[in-house]
Amino acid sequence: MPLLKFHLLKGRADDEVDRLLETTHRVMLRSFRVPEQDRYQIVTEYEPSRFRALDTGLGFERTENFVLLEVVSRPRSKADKIAFYENLCHELASECAIPPSDLMISFVENTDEDWSFGLGRAQFLEGDL
Repeated sequence: MPLLKFHLLKGRADDEVDRLLETTHRVMLRSFRVPEQDRYQIVTEYEPSRFRALDTGLGFERTENFVLLEVVSRPRSKADKIAFYENLCHELASECAIPPSDLMISFVENTDEDWSFGLGRAQFLEGDL
């Protein structure tokens, strides 16, 4: 946890997707101080006709490298979120050639009772995590 959902246009090579996931995981570890094995990532790819991501009037130029990242997570501090935004933007630009204008991040927060990691149990509530 957190659960990271990547929304991408189709066409990236497997090694590009792998580098995107690895880079994002490293930044998430640093930003949220979670265990290394805390890795839940889902990639969904779309045909260009099925995916629209404009700039909300901010004047950004979007390219085919656009990444929309949904972060489903327990509440995080404002400082942690800002660090995540900044660090991920920097790392994806340098490691994956994704321009800063091609990264959009949205947090969806929930609480400990909203997670079961298996066995029909609520590990956060039961003290396992």
